[in-house]
Amino acid sequence: MVFAADERTRLFRRQRTQQAIQLAMQGQWQEAAAVNRAIIAVFPNDVDAYNRLGKALTQIGRYSEAREAYGKALELDPLNSIAQKNLSRLATLGEEASVQAEGGKKLSPQMFISEMGKTGTTVLARPASQATARMTAGDEVLLRRQNNTLVVESSHGEYLGEIEPKLGRRLMKLMEGGNQYAAAIAHLNGEDVRVIIKETFQDPSQAGKLSFPPMAGEAFRPYTKEGLVRHDAEEEEESFDEGEDSEDWDSRSKDAEADITLYEFAGDEEEEG
Repeated sequence: MVFAADERTRLFRRQRTQQAIQLAMQGQWQEAAAVNRAIIAVFPNDVDAYNRLGKALTQIGRYSEAREAYGKALELDPLNSIAQKNLSRLATLGEEASVQAEGGKKLSPQMFISEMGKTGTTVLARPASQATARMTAGDEVLLRRQNNTLVVESSHGEYLGEIEPKLGRRLMKLMEGGNQYAAAIAHLNGEDVRVIIKETFQDPSQAGKLSFPPMAGEAFRPYTKEGLVRHDAEEEEESFDEGEDSEDWDSRSKDAEADITLYEFAGDEEEEG
């Protein structure tokens, strides 16, 4: 009888965790917060649930409550790097913000795996620290021309930064010719914000023109079919490994439960389901 009760409790926790993750992936942050609170009510020492709650509250602008959630995670696990990093990020934001619109879209890392010349990453120029602090790796971003600059905005139209000039001019010219692109936050670490961009449609008039030529400068990095992350000499040259304080969407984790609080790891939601 005791075994059956324990099994039901574990099942409840697993199902609610999966539900919280799916709601977050869909951008339904109010609902995600409620589910994580339900988990905490039954499992008051669940560090991951507090981290997920902190993330959901951050997304809807309830920063003081988010700090409390991350603070509780640190109280339970003083070395928890996720809570530490997010508390540091929240320190750059005001005490409270207007509630953000629900439904910020997440893009799957798999959609950015493509043939050479069609996918690349770039470091944002002139990043807006307050706005980027509210973003998460994997969030969809939009590319918009503003005079002679290619601006990056959130899905809600908030300015995040600019594509470096050389790449920006190239992409704007291709966009004028009919090309279409998808983009998402790939990496966050303070002022170092990187965006991954993929050519999703090539207009016939642009046939033979690479969006991300191999000889491009250091400001952006082309990708090939080898995978979303390239563990080679190129990665070392660009100092891509920046430790636990950075947030990489194009990373992989064997322990989904430990890292899913960031909602950034490819395939985690499928493994949990």
